[in-house]
Amino acid sequence: MPLLEISDLKKSFLSPEGLKHAVIDVPEFSLAEKAQAALSGESGLGKTTFLHLIAGILKPDAGSIKLGGREVSGLSESERDRLRANSVGYIFQTFNLLPGFTCLENVLLGMSFGPGADRALAVALLKRVGLSDRLKHYPRQLSTGQQQRVAVARALANRPRLVLADEPTGNLDRAHAREALRLIRETCRESGAALLLVSHDEEVLGAFEKVQDLGEINTAS
Repeated sequence: MPLLEISDLKKSFLSPEGLKHAVIDVPEFSLAEKAQAALSGESGLGKTTFLHLIAGILKPDAGSIKLGGREVSGLSESERDRLRANSVGYIFQTFNLLPGFTCLENVLLGMSFGPGADRALAVALLKRVGLSDRLKHYPRQLSTGQQQRVAVARALANRPRLVLADEPTGNLDRAHAREALRLIRETCRESGAALLLVSHDEEVLGAFEKVQDLGEINTAS
């Protein structure tokens, strides 16, 4: 059974004029346990919305999302929050680090929403991503690449079964983008997590054996 199964997934938003605008209409999509796949597509195709639906940040209008055989789409907001905290790691393009907390505290805080804070694991993850000497640094004291590394550590902190990455190299220069992608893929493999990454960068997409164009599977685009 696939780790992620999606069928007849639909999501619409209202325009400022009050008109209903279909953003997501995906008849079928799946991802196997521990698989690594990429979704391509330019801005406006609904890539972020698609990931938000999978993560349970947004609730679909219709359709089914199953993660590990459990139906996600019908859960309440609090139930989706718990499922996301325990089973899904999310790497945002803008990192979403809390500026008033250190690197270590950002990871520990992410853990607190799941099984609970584990300082030894948080330190080990930050060491794994090359930040053992930056544990007490705040995001403003880090380079963009280092902030990305904190985001990767936080996404893996609760040992998720699925990691979602939304344009994770979009704010990095070419050299740091390659390093970030290598780090994300390696840490996912080491932890046994599946990875679904969305990007419009051809070099990033070229690193994956499985690439699907969201415009082809999303009939709303």
